[in-house]
Amino acid sequence: VQLQASGGGLVQAGGSLRLSCAASGLTFREYVFGWFRQAPGKEREFVGRINWSGSGTYYADYVKGRFAISRDNAKNAVYLQMNSLKFEDTAVYYCAAGLRVVTPVVYDYLGQGTQVTVSS
Repeated sequence: VQLQASGGGLVQAGGSLRLSCAASGLTFREYVFGWFRQAPGKEREFVGRINWSGSGTYYADYVKGRFAISRDNAKNAVYLQMNSLKFEDTAVYYCAAGLRVVTPVVYDYLGQGTQVTVSS
């Protein structure tokens, strides 16, 4: 299984970025996908997740209303649209996958991350 996040970069505060996660080696529709992030010197934290069909999402309070997760089951891809970015959103962002039949979700796979840097 491979999860490859991309789309990170340097952006000014208030700007937007869209991250992508390309998944391979798994049956895409059988998985819930989550996004996590880790800032320097801090523990990895949950950002949000999307269910197998894309009809349900859940977000951490610190990104709610600014970030949106979507997925394209035909392309085996998950997206994280980040708007109104803040300096404190600076982190390496990772996508993760967990089987949808397991509740609460357990993330079995964690991909390589992509760096997001927000300048103040």
